[in-house]
Amino acid sequence: MILDVVYNHTAEGDHEGPTLSFRGLDNATYYLLEDNRARYANYSGTGNTLNANDAVVRRMICDSLRYWVRHMHVDGFRFDLASVLSRDESGCPLQRPPVLWDIESDPVLAGTKLIAEAWDAAGLYQVGSFAGDAWQEWNGKFRDDVRRFVKSDNETVLAFGYRCFGSPDLYAHEERGPEQSVNFITSHDGLTLNDLVSYNVKHNEANGHGGRDGSDANFSWNCGTEGPTADPEIERLRQRQVKNFLAITLLSLGVPMLLMGDEVRRTQRGNNNAYCQDNEISWFDWRLVERHRDLHRFVKTLVRQRLMIGGVVGAAGPSLNELLREAEIQPHGVRLNQPDTSADSHSLAVTVWGPARAVMFHVMFNAYWKPLTFELPSPMHRKHECWRRWIDTSRTALDDIHDELLAPSVEGPSYTVQARSLVVLFALGGKATLGPPSTNRSSGGGASR
Repeated sequence: MILDVVYNHTAEGDHEGPTLSFRGLDNATYYLLEDNRARYANYSGTGNTLNANDAVVRRMICDSLRYWVRHMHVDGFRFDLASVLSRDESGCPLQRPPVLWDIESDPVLAGTKLIAEAWDAAGLYQVGSFAGDAWQEWNGKFRDDVRRFVKSDNETVLAFGYRCFGSPDLYAHEERGPEQSVNFITSHDGLTLNDLVSYNVKHNEANGHGGRDGSDANFSWNCGTEGPTADPEIERLRQRQVKNFLAITLLSLGVPMLLMGDEVRRTQRGNNNAYCQDNEISWFDWRLVERHRDLHRFVKTLVRQRLMIGGVVGAAGPSLNELLREAEIQPHGVRLNQPDTSADSHSLAVTVWGPARAVMFHVMFNAYWKPLTFELPSPMHRKHECWRRWIDTSRTALDDIHDELLAPSVEGPSYTVQARSLVVLFALGGKATLGPPSTNRSSGGGASR
């Protein structure tokens, strides 16, 4: 179990807020104050900021963490607005924040998972540079760059490629690695995945703040109609976009994170700051599991195959991350060996050769609003069988994702990837397999176009 902890602010608000605990105990010790000492520095967006690197506050934070590990047996922590913990008493970022090193070096906390939301509400952004050796980071750039690519923004192909392969621009330094990147599209903060493809703007009217709360930088696209619709074409497009986001998250190098409910298109009606809504906006409607059973099946199959994909070299094969780290990778555009990273490009293809070249994957991303025909590399000159279609998010249920034994073969030198969709092909050599015996009873589907 990972516990979400908030050590960047308290419930006592700004200078007009209530006195509940720390404000009445020792205001100047527990909080960062402005120069006049009369008001609180607000790096958290809640009216006050904890003075986390004061010796007293550091002890309080570590005592709290040790309690959760010793007595509640949690496996790790996700630190809300963790960059606040790197600020000194004047608000300036520290190169070696004492509280972060206290947490890392504490023997009781050894072995716990430490996950940082590596930014704060005042603009300090430390994704790829968060202090410490043991920390993983929510990769906010993965979220934003993938959202922008999938919605067809210009100048996104290069950044999208980086995010899919472990964000080397962020983590390929100082003994860091892609496992430090927690890849996500949505979280408890912000729009749900259904709402990301259903609304162009936030709809926070019910929160009572005149729409001022919640981020405006959502990089969302409603697929043609704002909010719910009975138009079957728009619904099919939204379903495809949801599958694109889920497939990209689960197949990218790094640690994937999914928001509960995205697998069945849970909605908050466009509200991207729903923490204060204890009603249908924030509740989980379990009827969605049946209503969106096809998407639920797609996600379950994708998760299981991510876990088992290391089986390409046997039952005890490497994890997906290990496979991708050891792989040979060749980028393409719609033409082989000609990746197009120009401003108005919306497509990318990648060939991946696994360890000992026992398996090949060819992945094609088309974020363009029309179908694109991609040239295919030949697997035969490497003694592989023909290409087989693993994933095609444009296809209907039971034909959008396959297990190895039921994956249809792909004939010809090219593959037409439908508008706004993702395709993954694979080819095996020797006795390689994609994992344990199949449990997916999908029906096949024949050669692709």
